[in-house]
Amino acid sequence: MGTTDHRKDAPDCVTMAVISVSSTRSLAEDKSGNWICRRAGKEGHRIVAHEMVPDDAEAIGSCVTGILEKLQPDAVLITGGTGISEKDVTIEAIRPLFRKELSAFGALFALLSFEEIDAAAMLSRAAAGIVQTSAVFCMPGSLNACKTACEKLIFPEIGHLVRHLRKG
Repeated sequence: MGTTDHRKDAPDCVTMAVISVSSTRSLAEDKSGNWICRRAGKEGHRIVAHEMVPDDAEAIGSCVTGILEKLQPDAVLITGGTGISEKDVTIEAIRPLFRKELSAFGALFALLSFEEIDAAAMLSRAAAGIVQTSAVFCMPGSLNACKTACEKLIFPEIGHLVRHLRKG
């Protein structure tokens, strides 16, 4: 069965949690997380949580595992904390939780970013993988980066990905 057949069987609606990583913003000021929530709704998906967590590896990991255990969303979209400064620890907090890494996500995001911002794309990190039975995506906190990741990578394939996770 090819990807076309898989997409035919893919769910149109998946449940999602959005986590924004920032030690300086509130949910009200969270342009990227709020955009993801609105856009996911327009795409026909259901947001089951939108949380703000500080730039702290333990807090990030606890937030993700707590949401997964309580709400069991199909996907968790994390925005922020993926840069190269000392405080950027999102990927380091989440990568150890992956039981499978979707390594192409980071590479594809880098390619798309390079097309938009040239060599500055090397300063931007993204990662994705499967944690428990959910897809987890880590992307930069800028609104433009979230739009790129969601519109060009995550939303076009999330149903297909969830179909595979549900079928085992």
